[in-house]
Amino acid sequence: MARVYNFSAGPAVLPLEALQEAQADLVDYKGSGMSVMEMSHRGKEYDALHNEAIANVKELMGLSDDYAILFLHGGASLQFAMIPMNFLGEGQTADYVNAGSWGSAAIKQARLIGNVNVAADCQKDIPTRMPEAGEMKWTPGAAYSHITTNETISGAQLKVMPETGSPLIGDMSSDILSRPMDYSRFAMVYAGAQKNLGPSGVALVAMRKDFAAKGSISLPTMLRYQTHIDENSLYNTPPCFSIYMLCLTTRWLKKIGVENMFKINRDKAQLIYDAVDASSFYRGTAKKEFRSDMNVTFRLPTEELETLFIKQASEAGMKQLKGHRSVGGIRASIYNAFPVAGVQTLVDFMKAFEKRNG
Repeated sequence: MARVYNFSAGPAVLPLEALQEAQADLVDYKGSGMSVMEMSHRGKEYDALHNEAIANVKELMGLSDDYAILFLHGGASLQFAMIPMNFLGEGQTADYVNAGSWGSAAIKQARLIGNVNVAADCQKDIPTRMPEAGEMKWTPGAAYSHITTNETISGAQLKVMPETGSPLIGDMSSDILSRPMDYSRFAMVYAGAQKNLGPSGVALVAMRKDFAAKGSISLPTMLRYQTHIDENSLYNTPPCFSIYMLCLTTRWLKKIGVENMFKINRDKAQLIYDAVDASSFYRGTAKKEFRSDMNVTFRLPTEELETLFIKQASEAGMKQLKGHRSVGGIRASIYNAFPVAGVQTLVDFMKAFEKRNG
């Protein structure tokens, strides 16, 4: 069976060479007589993979030993609760930017724990966008400030990171390592792996150690970031196979380089945006200055045509183009591992579909 072009927003396309290496090693990892899925997380074979994955992430993010790299269960959604549980104390305020569904979800969880100031709110704006620097109102002395750098559903991406005056935390689930970034500006960055880093089942957290040390000591052990720093993410059994795939994916990305990856990603996205802009049939949903390089969202003249577009694209080997159920439309998620050829195939299909139905 030929591989399709998988435009899924997550779990998403993985590098083919990483999949092929995993396939070759699936039953017997490097002569160990076991699969990675079977071996002990305390054994030397897995330990080497685990620490290589940490080293690869640190290198790709340009982080010093002042930062810890964690591999945690629960996805990015658990971080929505763990962050305020650890760092939002009584009488403190945390700043949050609400620019879409995921920023809103993080705010909802934080409000269960403590006081939240919404520094900017453009969640319901159409076209979708990120807030301008001047409209973000930060709290002096805030416990931390939280941003979502790319809203997967709306297709809007923050292009310039804000100056907040307090420890900055970034949910980068859908654009981590897709572009050059000064990650040292952040006290903490987190991401579900299933978009740019690997399969579902593991969340990556990069955290400054001195910030982690400020976390609450009255939480259950598993909910304290310091626990996982002290134990190198091995306090309990980690999601070993997901971390193994993350290791393979970061090896692949190191060969390409983040700077080159950014150029490829930008060019891929521009191919689709150019097709949208050249047409009166297609309509982009995000403001041009905030268009995402990862999740390209657009609409057709009617929902009936969108349904037909998705059906015919699927029949032509382009899968998962349906927009999120909360907003509809079309969404092409073109993360790091998505091939340029798949984007060109989509653009050719868009032009042919317009000619038939425009």
